[in-house]
Formats: sequence, structure tokens, C-alpha cells
Amino acid sequence: MAHAVTLALDGTPVPRHGRTMPVETIQRLYQALNEHDGDTAAACYTDDAVFRDPAFGRLTGGAVKDMWRMLCQRSHDLQVVLIDSGAEGADGWARWSASYTFSDTGRSVVNVIRSRFRFRGDLIAEQVDTFSLRRWGGQALGRRATLMGTTPLLGYAVRRKARRQLADYRR
Repeated sequence: MAHAVTLALDGTPVPRHGRTMPVETIQRLYQALNEHDGDTAAACYTDDAVFRDPAFGRLTGGAVKDMWRMLCQRSHDLQVVLIDSGAEGADGWARWSASYTFSDTGRSVVNVIRSRFRFRGDLIAEQVDTFSLRRWGGQALGRRATLMGTTPLLGYAVRRKARRQLADYRR
């Protein structure tokens, strides 16, 4: 049965039966990312979590947790802002932004992302992030990437590189 999130007067979620609620998990995830705390971000996920986005494609299990650890370690100027979020029952959502310098080119990126979550208990079991890969590519890689973004080539190249970096990190 779905339930709405109860908020205290200050706007914070009120836990039910002493448990953390999914909306608190969402808030903890993005706070951890902003603080470059990959271990706390990873702790927001089940061990068999599934993640999907335009940059990494589909990740499962420990790869999801390691992706956040890697990104927190390597993105020294990462700033994450949780714009809006909510949860009802086992489903949740967030709109957030990530600002950072793309290390390969030294170019500044501001990526606005929409996330959908499925929870198991208070942990994230599934997350799907959506954003404009073409817009991201234009910021991170320049004009050539903006043009490539009109074809599947940009997505293929970005996913291949992101997955290779994650595989190297996991070794």
C-alpha cells in the first residue's frame, strides 16, 4: 500500500516506526555526493541494486556502489544540489544538479538530472537517471560532441569510456 510522506513543521520527513523513510535515503544520497562521501552514497543501495543512465548504461550489484565511490574520489570540485525530491510507498524521485570540471577536457559541466527510484525497505534497489547526453557532451567535450549527440555514436563512446574507467577502478 502506498503512503504519503509526512513532513514536520520544518519540512523534514517524519520517520514511521523509527525507520528511515525512502525520502530520507534520497536526501542522504545527494548530501553524501555533495560531500564527496562515496561510502555513504554506496550505503544507500541494496547489494543487488540496478542503476541506469545515459553515461554508464545499466549497472548491477556492486558496480552501482563503486560507481559512486569512484565519482566522489575523482571529482574534486563536484557540487551536488538536490533541487526537489519525494517518495510514496516503494517509489521515489529526485531532480538534482551536478556541477564539476570534466577531467578529460578541463571544461565546466552543469548537468541537471531526473532520477526515479524503486526502494526495498529503506534502500535503493533500482535507480534510473535521465538527462540530455547531447547537452552534457556539448559542455564536457565541446561542439563536436554536440554534433555527435544527434547520432548514437556519442552515447556509445561515452558509455564505453565510463565503463572502462569503472572496471579499472574496481580492479
